[in-house]
Order: sequence, then structure tokens, then C-alpha cells
Amino acid sequence: MEQYKDIAPRLIGVREGIGWTVKEMADLLGLPEEKVAEYESGEVEIPVGYMLDVSRLCRVDLTTLISGREPHLKSYSLVRKNEGFSVDRRKDYDYKSLGYKFAGREMEPFLITVPAKSGEEMTETSHRGQEFIYVLKGRLEVRMGGEPIIVEEGDSLYFNSETPHALRGLDGKEVTFLDVIL
Repeated sequence: MEQYKDIAPRLIGVREGIGWTVKEMADLLGLPEEKVAEYESGEVEIPVGYMLDVSRLCRVDLTTLISGREPHLKSYSLVRKNEGFSVDRRKDYDYKSLGYKFAGREMEPFLITVPAKSGEEMTETSHRGQEFIYVLKGRLEVRMGGEPIIVEEGDSLYFNSETPHALRGLDGKEVTFLDVIL
């Protein structure tokens, strides 16, 4: 939750730097004004999809929104095993950004670990763009528009991120996968 308190002022700064009101930002993102104000309060979880939408709309790097640091590499970026910028996005997910050092990214690669949980505990999200998931370890349920899709080790799933989706590990075990958001 602490990271949201750090991200919120950057969201406000970007919006105000452009000269938009909360309502104007909400209209451009297709969200209720109250939701934008809630994210900017730093008191609630800020979905990565929302931060991606803001970064694209405002032409600000996602790494800058999340960390306050500017990525600087332009030719290539190497992230070693067990590295990656931790994104405290959700209390039950472990997100590691794998592209955080590279400036001008056109995709957002993450290494994500999701715990096992019941179907009732799954929370759907949606955001602009497309998403590619490749399962490295475990079994993943992706609920797409309410329909379950089971993705096994070595399987991949490519989908429109605007479709409401939720994730969970199966068989009582966490699942680790590569998630690339375009």
C-alpha cells in the first residue's frame, strides 16, 4: 500500500503538468471522475492497467510513474535472474518489471507470480492494449469475460486486455509466468 502513496503524487503531477482537471483526465481515459480521484488519493490499489493507460495518454514512461526514476538505456537492457524492478501492485501478486531500464518501451514485460486462491477471490481487471502470457511454472486459470481458460506450463495465451480478466494459480500452488502487455 505504501507504493500507492508514492505513485499517487506522480499521477497528479503528470495530470496537472499537462493542465488537465481530474474530470478531463477521467473523460480521456473513459473512467468515472471518482475513480481517477480515488487512484490519485493513494489510498487504494492502483491497477497496472490504469498506470499503463495514463503513461500512454500522457506520454510518460511507466517506470517513471511507478518509481519516479527515468529509464535511460536505448540500445538494450539486460535484467539478470532474480533482478527486476518489484512493482507492489497487488498484495497477492508478485510483479517484477523486466523492461524498467529501457527508455521508450513499446511493451511492458513482467515476471509475475500469482498464488492459488478460490474462484470467488478472483478480481477482474481490464485495460487498453493486448496481453501475452507464457506460463513458466505451475497451472494458471485466466478467467476471460467470466469464462475459465486453463493455461499449463509451456502454454501461452494472447488476448485483448480490454476483455475483463482475472488470474489465479491452480492445484493449491502458485504459478509463475511471463506477462507482456502491449
